Amino acid sequence: MTPKVINVGSYIMTTIDILEETYLALSANKTRSMLTILGIVIGISSVIAMVSIGQGASATIQSSIEGLGSNLLTVMPGFLQPGRGFVSAGRGSAQTLKNEDVDVLKQIADVSHISPELQRRFQIVSPAGTNTNSTVIGVTPEYIPVRNIVAANGSFITENHLRAIGRVAVLGPTVAEDLFGDSDPIGKTVRINKMNFNVIGVLQAKGSAGFFNPDDTVFVPLTTMQKILAGDDFLSAIAISVAAKDLMPQVQEEATALLIQKHRVDPQSPDFSIISQADILGTLTQVTDTFTIFLASIAGISLVVGGIGIMNMMLTTVTERTREIGLRKAIGAKKRDINIQFLTEAIILTFVGGVIGVALGWSISFAVTYFGILKTSVSFSSILLAFGVSAAIGIIFGYYPARRAAGLNPIDALRYE
Repeated sequence: MTPKVINVGSYIMTTIDILEETYLALSANKTRSMLTILGIVIGISSVIAMVSIGQGASATIQSSIEGLGSNLLTVMPGFLQPGRGFVSAGRGSAQTLKNEDVDVLKQIADVSHISPELQRRFQIVSPAGTNTNSTVIGVTPEYIPVRNIVAANGSFITENHLRAIGRVAVLGPTVAEDLFGDSDPIGKTVRINKMNFNVIGVLQAKGSAGFFNPDDTVFVPLTTMQKILAGDDFLSAIAISVAAKDLMPQVQEEATALLIQKHRVDPQSPDFSIISQADILGTLTQVTDTFTIFLASIAGISLVVGGIGIMNMMLTTVTERTREIGLRKAIGAKKRDINIQFLTEAIILTFVGGVIGVALGWSISFAVTYFGILKTSVSFSSILLAFGVSAAIGIIFGYYPARRAAGLNPIDALRYE
């Protein structure tokens, strides 16, 4: 297209002229332009999809942790050291939690419920011979309000079951399905560690919390677990439900002080640890954030590759249009005009690729959620980031070819074959 000439000897390109020239230049070789755009599309869509998957995973984990109980503090045996996990407290000190610790913790005013728990894994067999290896937890009636679980059929463990050391069991929905299929297990017998237990209830499905799945669990009275199944009076954990979320730090401090006094241990290295939901969420969020950054960085490599593709295309374009550049400069075009022309072409390529990439990335995220693989979350910030990176790539990788085109000598350019 012949550029507009305004006044004799002057060369002025308006914004419309630049866009028209850009369209003609890019459409002159549609296949090459499309392949260049494709690199940006793949990069942008990959970044958005990976970030949305990471954010979705983080939200799912947070929901699962909060679903384990409201305002929950968990007392566990062993001293938690950063980076080393739970370790033995040391010689001469209590190594596990006991039932007496529950009575001590009940002295705290702001505690709503306390649930002592003893956990083991056993082989469980149905009357038909179907078996499964699942987690069996000895609990009290307080487990329901502390852990936010609901019985779908039948009933849960009661105080009468605890006093009578009753051989009754409540099945998680996964265990019930594995052992009895579609039939109702209420009133039937299961064998746990070669002992018969009467099924009195089935829990409502809740879903896995990553490291713990209440659906694949069997619940028995705590006294039965301690005296018959496990054969000891220790506890695996004590779950504490606090009256209000803002009271959790205060309750955690009081519980720590009371248990240190009860166990008579060194406050600097007690034989127990108290973990809050915030502690668990903080650790898991840090892991998921690192994982998200890692995925986004890998996807970002394709953006760099796409940017290199743009630079390669623009350098080729400069070579092919050398005579055109010489002609423009001969009739008055300045370096700035040529620079803007080629830089605009690079930016338009990345902008179009960015728009398509955002749409494709959102579609991938939607598909992941739609097919139930993982609940994703596409944030507005990730879209802005994608467009920002897209624009930056157009400017960075388009600058050198544009500068090279603007620096051509018009005489040499006109002689170029």
